[in-house]
Amino acid sequence: MNILQINSSARIEGSHSTGLANTVVARLRAAQPTATLTVRDLSATPHPALDETALQALFTPAEQRSAEHAARVALDDVLIAEIQAADVVVLGVPMYNFGVSSQLKNWIDAISRARVTFQYTDKGPEGLLKGKKVYVTLARGGMYRDTPADTQVAYLKTVLSFLGMTDVQFVYAEGLAMGPQAEQEALASARTQIEEAIPA
Repeated sequence: MNILQINSSARIEGSHSTGLANTVVARLRAAQPTATLTVRDLSATPHPALDETALQALFTPAEQRSAEHAARVALDDVLIAEIQAADVVVLGVPMYNFGVSSQLKNWIDAISRARVTFQYTDKGPEGLLKGKKVYVTLARGGMYRDTPADTQVAYLKTVLSFLGMTDVQFVYAEGLAMGPQAEQEALASARTQIEEAIPA
């Protein structure tokens, strides 16, 4: 089993979403001690945003790219290779202003490449990152699950499915900013969800 852990919090230390992602990975590795792990911390190693240079590079044939364009595409190639090699993907996802972090959005933009991780067919789009299990640990200050304000889950389900990843398990830690007791209860609930999702 190859595990890919993506930490998308702006915090390098003290992130609840990262801590819960670590718990998921520990549970997976306890069940499969020979599993390999790749960790990409998008705060410690930020990935560049999709900009004009990146778009020019992607829409230029490889043999015609400048050195700058080739270097920019190569950054995305590394992330694509990581997720292609993964059997299990663990995403640590905090909620910022009702959405995902810019760090996670940059990662999603990087791995979403036509004819590599998805393609358009006469029957519509087809995701090419199939056969992967995805765990998403969600950390929220308030309570948003199953409400119209929870735009994260709908977005992540859509984009992951578009890329071929349809086996997605969400773990919720909510109310983290609503006082110490609420925080403790939220984290305990999330750990229980993880234990139920990944039997020992």
